[in-house]
Amino acid sequence: MESATDMFSAFDIRVSRGRRPVLGGATLQVRPGEVVALLGANGAGKSTLLSVLAGELRGEAAVHGKRGVMLNGCDLAKLDVAAQARSRTVLPQKPSLAFDLDVTEVVAMGAYPFPGLSQDDIDILSRRVLDKADISHLAARRYLELSGGEQQRVQFARVMLQILAERQADPRGRYMLLDEPTASLDPQHQQLLLGVVRELALTGRIGVVLVIHDVNLAALWSDRIALLSDGVVVACDTPENVLTPESLRRVYGVAVHVMAHPRQPGKPLVVFG
Repeated sequence: MESATDMFSAFDIRVSRGRRPVLGGATLQVRPGEVVALLGANGAGKSTLLSVLAGELRGEAAVHGKRGVMLNGCDLAKLDVAAQARSRTVLPQKPSLAFDLDVTEVVAMGAYPFPGLSQDDIDILSRRVLDKADISHLAARRYLELSGGEQQRVQFARVMLQILAERQADPRGRYMLLDEPTASLDPQHQQLLLGVVRELALTGRIGVVLVIHDVNLAALWSDRIALLSDGVVVACDTPENVLTPESLRRVYGVAVHVMAHPRQPGKPLVVFG
């Protein structure tokens, strides 16, 4: 059962690189069961905000003690790495792995934060996520021999295993942080991955923050869209309320036309130029 405190939130996050501000007071919240897409132009601070949520970066010291990241009511900075990993998982923009492992070994890495899992449990979860990521046929292959898109799907399977491990015994919300997970995928597997993300959110009480550049994919698969501009979230609402010509022109600086999607009622379709 979901707790009233179940939420992953970042409040007034400020990050600078040298003297250049990257995040200038960004605020974002995601609840279990929803997909929030984070959109913005290059350099807007999307990946930086995701890194703060992942605990990889710390925001600047709060003036009044109100800034920070809260994970299900707990200060993220006060949770150890293992506790964080049991409640949220991260798929970076460019996962790096130099070891010569086979696909099943890479996927099983998602079980590391759960030492109580038996090998049988890991095997069952591995088969499940390999199927969901459409890579069961790659299970015996060496990871480093795969194409970029195939490696991305293996990494997605890994974070799925992590987010689903011991899920039934954990009543709190869990969260996935995905940084451009569709960037190296063909259209079929873009749709497949985002469909699986949506299914996990709905059936697993999982909140998802999704950094993505394709505005129309975000419109189709997210519950809310957060528009980031100059290090600040300037709008966060349903796709039809956020994806307006005025907001998109402000964020991307180009002419844009927004119309009703011809095949998805209630969803907008965005045409740039």
